Amino acid sequence: MGFFKEFPLETQRITMPEDSNGDATPRRQLESGITLLKRYLIQDVIGVGGMGSVYRARDLHFPNVVKLVAVKEMINTAPDPLIRQTIVQNFEREANLLATLNHHSIPRIYDYFTEENRSYLVIEYIHGKDLEAIISGNDGFLTEEQVLTWGIELCEVLSFLHNHKPDPIIFRDMKPSNVMIDHNGEVKLVDFGIAKTFQFGQKGTMIGTEGYSPPEQYRGEATPLADLYALGATLHHALSRRDPRMEPPFSFEERPIRKINPGVTAEVDAVVTRSLQYNPEDRFQTAAEMKDALLAAAHKTGILSKVTTTISQANGIKPLWKFKCEDEIRSTPLYYQNTLFTGCYDNNLYAINAGNGEFLWKYPSEGGIVSKPVAFDDNIYFGSEDHRLHVVGARSGKVVWTYYTNGPVRSSVRIAEGHAFLGSDDKYLHAVNLNSGRAAWKFETSDPIRSTPFVANELVYVGNEIGDFLTIDFRGELKWRFRAKRAITSSPVIDKQLVLFSSLDGTLYALDHRNGFVVWRFRLGKGSISSPCVVDDIVFVGAADGFIYAVEARTSKELWRFRTDHQVTSSPAVYKDSLYCGSVDGYLYCLEYRTGRLRWKFGTEGQIIGSPLVYDDIVYVGSTDNQVYALLA
Repeated sequence: MGFFKEFPLETQRITMPEDSNGDATPRRQLESGITLLKRYLIQDVIGVGGMGSVYRARDLHFPNVVKLVAVKEMINTAPDPLIRQTIVQNFEREANLLATLNHHSIPRIYDYFTEENRSYLVIEYIHGKDLEAIISGNDGFLTEEQVLTWGIELCEVLSFLHNHKPDPIIFRDMKPSNVMIDHNGEVKLVDFGIAKTFQFGQKGTMIGTEGYSPPEQYRGEATPLADLYALGATLHHALSRRDPRMEPPFSFEERPIRKINPGVTAEVDAVVTRSLQYNPEDRFQTAAEMKDALLAAAHKTGILSKVTTTISQANGIKPLWKFKCEDEIRSTPLYYQNTLFTGCYDNNLYAINAGNGEFLWKYPSEGGIVSKPVAFDDNIYFGSEDHRLHVVGARSGKVVWTYYTNGPVRSSVRIAEGHAFLGSDDKYLHAVNLNSGRAAWKFETSDPIRSTPFVANELVYVGNEIGDFLTIDFRGELKWRFRAKRAITSSPVIDKQLVLFSSLDGTLYALDHRNGFVVWRFRLGKGSISSPCVVDDIVFVGAADGFIYAVEARTSKELWRFRTDHQVTSSPAVYKDSLYCGSVDGYLYCLEYRTGRLRWKFGTEGQIIGSPLVYDDIVYVGSTDNQVYALLA
């Protein structure tokens, strides 16, 4: 467990504060067997710093299991009362800062207390080693694949910090000793002792670690770009095994990685080199941009699949099975009678054994399939860009009947009251009789319909691409209309008296389903085509700003938001106490649905455009890497 250090850039040496007798001697450490607050049983010292130690301890509030925690100690013997107060305030600030951070790569804080002249912070215990120990303990060079994996994960946690609300957080001390690699191979960023919220134009003290900190940090100008420089220095150290603290400041260009370690590719070397540019404007401008560059380098060098697999395995997630189609998968799968049905851009509907991923059959249409299949009476209904609604037998895959529209069908089908309701790019909402396969009626709108209809109260609710939200009765007559500012591709859902949908105008709408009156609007960061999901009076939806939102259905109060690294076009799905949602960043995220805390994420080699399906403790999802994945929920 790394200790939390704070010292000026001018020195590499930590001076021990004077003890009560005036001697500059190390502080007396707590002995093994001492119990703090009658709760934390000290077991061993795992780190030593200038103002105290870090201990491994057992939490006695859990007598039937061994729960280990890390106890960080701060001994305050400064003779000046003002300095003593400042030290305590800084320690409290660290505790308060950690309490606001909810990320799987940041240790959780459990407790904070003071006894006499010592203050303690109780945080999550990390089973593992810091990166500095891993580098020095390795006989040769670390593999490029492994360092890339850690670099991508560090970009993710820095992106989380830099986009923290209400104020960005600058870590200010990225270096190998502050990067823990746990027993699962997952990155944990430790030592937030000198992290601070960032306000543009505000200068701070010269704090950091010589060799890793950029030139502007010496001037007290720590910005998010300073963290990216320090991350580049950390990756350089990991790939070259050359400690920058032992080299002249800002001399990375004099020791290119590939001259030291020929096993590093030019693409990876270029990413690290750019992050280490002397002028901030010449570096990557965001952590997300640097992550994309690392992923692109991994793709060019042919190790992308190994990197994303390693990240997923580090989170403990391995597919039960995966099935490869011939083109991108942008649709949401269907589970029916132990078979998984999914559409693909290779024009085929695939039937796959849901238990083992074995191919059963495929049915060819003449256009890409982005709609979700629907099962009814042993038949599978789905729309295709070949302008048709197809109906095939669930067991045989043979055609039963087809229905023609005058435009691509990207809307999924909704079946109710003996009819199939679907939208088409021909600007019509179609009601098709299930027995005859013929139109019962068509309702003309002013623009294509890609939203999936919702049927309730003998009414059909649907949006179109010009921003109209329409409610039509079973005779095909308009009951009421609402106009958003931009397209409504999102599919509506009704919860109690509310009909909910999102729009590309960046708004989540809640209307009275009886008359279309606005009950509330919730402003998203950007437009959305994600369809809402409602569970326990909480509305979940994704948006193009990269966030998954949780909003209280009654009041429109935001409960939490979770940031991914790209647009969220996928629609959330809730199963038991977890929320599952994909992102264009290629990951499937599993969150605690009440808190938004990340449980795990699984990386694919493409984008996740469609939505996950969860059934019987298994989550199924497709990716633009042409594959369908089955994972334990």
